[in-house]
Amino acid sequence: MNSPTRRRVAEDKSWVLAPLMELPHVVHAAVISGDGFIEGASPGLQREAGEGVAAMMSALQGAGRAVTAAFAGKDDARLRQTVIESDDGFVFAIPAGENTCLAVFAGPEVNMGVVAHHMQIQVTTLGNKAMNSPARDLGNPV
Repeated sequence: MNSPTRRRVAEDKSWVLAPLMELPHVVHAAVISGDGFIEGASPGLQREAGEGVAAMMSALQGAGRAVTAAFAGKDDARLRQTVIESDDGFVFAIPAGENTCLAVFAGPEVNMGVVAHHMQIQVTTLGNKAMNSPARDLGNPV
């Protein structure tokens, strides 16, 4: 007889976004899994928009790694930061642990260095909390 499979439920990581949302000109932020799911979102980010952002950011991160690897002549590449500039503002994305990234959208007036710095602080905070917390299995047998 097979043992029941337990499904892991991701913890809501929205708490890590609060300090970023206090920065001038930051509009939205999200914690996104590598497979394109929202693990945390800023209060003003609508669910449908967040899900679209998560899916596109997952694809963008994969494309960024592939382009970097091709240019560098490597089989693999690790991204440190992805930045998109548009007339509407900037999107910043940085790795936030295993198979996760932190993404921020800010208006065109934003101080890019300040946002990038604070994103690194929050990623460190997220990593420290994850390392100091036991894994939780909240799923039911499927």
